[in-house]
Amino acid sequence: MIATVSKDISSTDTLTAAVSPKKVLMAAGGTGGHVYPAIAIADALKKLQPDTDFLFVGTRNRMEWKTVPKYGYKIKSIWISGLHRRLTIQNILFPVKLIVSLIQSFFILKSFKPDMVIACGGFAAGPVGWMGKKLGIPLVLQEQNSFPGVTNRMLAKHADQIFTAFEEADNYLPTQKTVLAGNPVRSRLEEVSREDALKAFNFSDDQPVLLILGGSGGARVVNEAISEHLDKLHNDLKLQIIWQCGQKYRSKIEAKIDLPKYPNVRLLAFIDNIDAAYSAADLVVTRAGAGTCSELMNLGQPAILVPSPNVAGDHQKKNAKALLDAEAAKMLDETQLKGRLSDMIESLIRNKKELRAMSQAMNKLARPDAADKIANEIFSLIEQKENE
Repeated sequence: MIATVSKDISSTDTLTAAVSPKKVLMAAGGTGGHVYPAIAIADALKKLQPDTDFLFVGTRNRMEWKTVPKYGYKIKSIWISGLHRRLTIQNILFPVKLIVSLIQSFFILKSFKPDMVIACGGFAAGPVGWMGKKLGIPLVLQEQNSFPGVTNRMLAKHADQIFTAFEEADNYLPTQKTVLAGNPVRSRLEEVSREDALKAFNFSDDQPVLLILGGSGGARVVNEAISEHLDKLHNDLKLQIIWQCGQKYRSKIEAKIDLPKYPNVRLLAFIDNIDAAYSAADLVVTRAGAGTCSELMNLGQPAILVPSPNVAGDHQKKNAKALLDAEAAKMLDETQLKGRLSDMIESLIRNKKELRAMSQAMNKLARPDAADKIANEIFSLIEQKENE
């Protein structure tokens, strides 16, 4: 089951002792699955101690560069990218990028002088976390998935503490350092009423709303399936559709589909007001990344999950299976999308009784206090390190 706490975390009561302002460096990048938990942790730390100074580190060409400032945090960049499975220019340049990113990380750390480095995964977190530990700065990791990413697996032996969301992650991490806390999610997701959410997308309240999410970069097979079923979904089922397709797919979809023929479709490369999108939706079709699953649970949002097969340890299928077993979601493999997606949507989206049962099952799996618990532990660890 997703994110059930086994190791004790102290209560979420805020720290009351008088403390000096702290500096915290957040290292995360690449996808929303890494970046949004980092933002949620920063929000929780700031709630405990408002005078805490934050600096995020990521890359300029990924989503964190635009997203982090929108949440009110500073960000600096390093020059790094992930390794590809085939021989590419990026792979040839990787050793150079790694050296440069380590040098950049050194100067960022020496300039900012953080009390703690918190690495939430993604290749940008690697050089910063490693260099921070070499400089004697405490390092905390937050791992979102049942199978940890390569960056967190590499940093694990250097970390002072590792917060996980799945018990299975202990199979790949030093268990004496892990604390099962759940996935922190964005704290601003419940601020929009359904009435305001519908207005945000110029929708009416007399037809169901379908929300399609492909992750921060979009999902090609999901987009193809929606394109194929759009006539039935929009014209026959009379659905209002919010479709997050990803920046790299938007122009292709616009060239293929005559969107003016579908007045109740909102095609978006990326959804900035995701809180409104969730609040408007009756049903979500989405990948099964850990961050998305945690958001669905905290919001009690019924969903059809389409796990990506192109992830380490097939962790998205494990995430989806946990929600399926709890009767909180339905699951479709990619190979089933074109044949079954529209029929599954049709059977669910007007079935208020089943949607309500799925919503209640989602809520039972939620751990809405994950970010607060992690924040308390982090400040306790900073204080402990200062007293050593």
